Amino acid sequence: MIAQTIQLALTPVFVLVAIGNIAGTLSNRLGRVVDRSRALQVRHANTADTEHDRVVWELRVVNRRIRLINAALLRLVLSGLSIGLTVLVLFAEETLAADWQLIAAATFSLAIVLLMWSLLLFLRETRAATEALAIPDDYLELDRKL
Repeated sequence: MIAQTIQLALTPVFVLVAIGNIAGTLSNRLGRVVDRSRALQVRHANTADTEHDRVVWELRVVNRRIRLINAALLRLVLSGLSIGLTVLVLFAEETLAADWQLIAAATFSLAIVLLMWSLLLFLRETRAATEALAIPDDYLELDRKL
């Protein structure tokens, strides 16, 4: 029966691997956003007028991105912990000959909800990043035919 429990535990473990990959991606994005915020803070003191307004606007976007990434990472970690709890419940159920199917289903469902919530936050962060990358029209020289 323990072999069957190990097989049953494989699905949550694969989800855990996906969570780890997403967390790595978010951590890399967070590092880049933090670096960008530091560069903008240096520019903040040395700008004026329209350029200063642009720096302040971008700092606000960067701040929002940092909050979204942190929120996504928190939910990913909680999802991973819930997956771990699911695996523990599966093995405890087998070794203790208990009927904890509902608990295992609940912890796994919680993990998936947290994962989806994290992915939605990740989507919001990427949209915020795209906003910040909007190229001003004066750089595009839209009045010129090329």
